[in-house]
Amino acid sequence: METFFISHGSPTLSIDTSLPARHFLQSWNEKVFPQTPKSILVISAHWDTAEPSVNVISGNHDTIHDFYGFPKEMYQLKYPAPGAPELAKRVKELLTGSGFKDVKEDRARGLDHGAWVPLMLMYPKADIPVCQLSVQSGKDGTYHYNMGKVLAPLREEGVLIMGSGSATHNLRALQPSSTILPWALEFDTWLTETLLNGRYEDINHFEKKAPYAKIAHPWPEHFYPLHVALGAAGEKAKAELIHNSWELSSLSYSSYRFTTQ
Repeated sequence: METFFISHGSPTLSIDTSLPARHFLQSWNEKVFPQTPKSILVISAHWDTAEPSVNVISGNHDTIHDFYGFPKEMYQLKYPAPGAPELAKRVKELLTGSGFKDVKEDRARGLDHGAWVPLMLMYPKADIPVCQLSVQSGKDGTYHYNMGKVLAPLREEGVLIMGSGSATHNLRALQPSSTILPWALEFDTWLTETLLNGRYEDINHFEKKAPYAKIAHPWPEHFYPLHVALGAAGEKAKAELIHNSWELSSLSYSSYRFTTQ
């Protein structure tokens, strides 16, 4: 089972039919990943906790509308995918057995928009069990890469591991323009070239290695899901760019597949 990093961009991805990234996700089953996973583990940038946390949901998920000032119709969207409590317990078991000692269980949290917006386009029937795992923005890339390595056995158990964040994420730099800002393009190009050439240690230390890292990611929570997905594919994983498009001058939708060699 391959792992993936999806740039989920703006919440308007849920309704804006003009966005290429929306069409990319809608073609998921046909063009990208024809297998039907047993369950899905989403590492979303929009669940940031001090310690790793999993949501243990026995029924169907609530839909969290964790965004503000958007069109009313977006707040009426629902994605009632079933929870995956057994997967949540398995994730906790793997993490606690490998040094991540204080793994929390959240028995009330639904799916945030980093999870449900891409999933409603990828799997619109909402019939595949989903579990979320949080990121820790107070940690670093290596920590999240190692977290992913620990989760690698899930790939053999029919679980689709998906990091959901953003290749670039500086909300203060967004502009209503089709011209891509140079710093964003340079960071995005560096990211793709570094991944495709297998320089994963540079990815882990992107703050020092990448051009304009602090501008592209003033805070790291939207980048860390990539580290988890990459780590889960193994040290010899091969990266592939599966989508690239832009919105608002600096928001990259670059998304990647990681295949175990």
